[in-house]
Amino acid sequence: MNHKDPYKILGVSRSSSRDEIKRTYRRLAKKYHPDRNPGNKDAETKFKEVQAAYEVLGDPKRRAQYDQFGSGGPRPDFQAWTSGGASPFEGIQFDFGDSGDLSSIFEQFFHRPGSRQRSRRASRRPLSRGANLEHVVELSFEEATRGTSREIRLSTGGPEGKTERIEFHIPAGVADNQRIRVKGKGHEGPGGRGDLMIHCRVKPHPYFRRDGNDILLDLPLSLVEAIRGAKIEIPTLDGITRVTVPSGTSGGTKLRLRGKGIQAQRGSKSGDMYVVTSVVVPKKITPGVSELLDALADELNQNPRQGLGWPQ
Repeated sequence: MNHKDPYKILGVSRSSSRDEIKRTYRRLAKKYHPDRNPGNKDAETKFKEVQAAYEVLGDPKRRAQYDQFGSGGPRPDFQAWTSGGASPFEGIQFDFGDSGDLSSIFEQFFHRPGSRQRSRRASRRPLSRGANLEHVVELSFEEATRGTSREIRLSTGGPEGKTERIEFHIPAGVADNQRIRVKGKGHEGPGGRGDLMIHCRVKPHPYFRRDGNDILLDLPLSLVEAIRGAKIEIPTLDGITRVTVPSGTSGGTKLRLRGKGIQAQRGSKSGDMYVVTSVVVPKKITPGVSELLDALADELNQNPRQGLGWPQ
């Protein structure tokens, strides 16, 4: 039989401290947790092995007993060690289980037939919850920025395969590909229900763009508006507002509207709205416009490349 060493399962040495073992266990348990690896049987087996190994090495008394008896402790058909007399345990190995069910590992390790006591930790082992449910929700740009509520019907593995109506809230400011956890609305299990994981998909907006919690809006300007300046009505999430474009505005200038961005979720900062200007130059020039441009060029006498250090 292929026996497994708890030190090798956790990847720690026999001289590792208790804190080192605990840190390694937490990292591996997080890596192989079923919630992070839905449907992955290899990860599930690895998670159980990591749990079992830490049951031994995380407890100073059990670790000392394991170290004392070499590669393991007694199997169920051997007398369990006691605090008193000695028993010959030469050649006995602890089996970390290729038999499939790892929930009885520590009963095997600390329980002898007919004993009235079992490991306290084994008796307190929580029952596993049901698997999580996954569901994709499509949201408009406005729904994602303002928040919304949804109602869906899903099969949660209940009696007779009946579907359940589930209501949940999408908070304001949710981003594309963000996941929202609805607790206790997953599949049924011995230890209770799993969770419902909502995957949010936000549809693109025809003219708004998102950058973090900021909203960007492109604002095309005519040549005259860019030179003279203008007051222009633009859309925002709260409706139509008027923005002032200063005279002499170049393409790529950002005009800031404070507090007109996306409402902050917990732990983040609310955003602003930025109007990004672009100057639209006419493609066809009439003779009259050409004369006016010549006069304008003479009047302005402007060289925008002056001072760049380019070769002449």
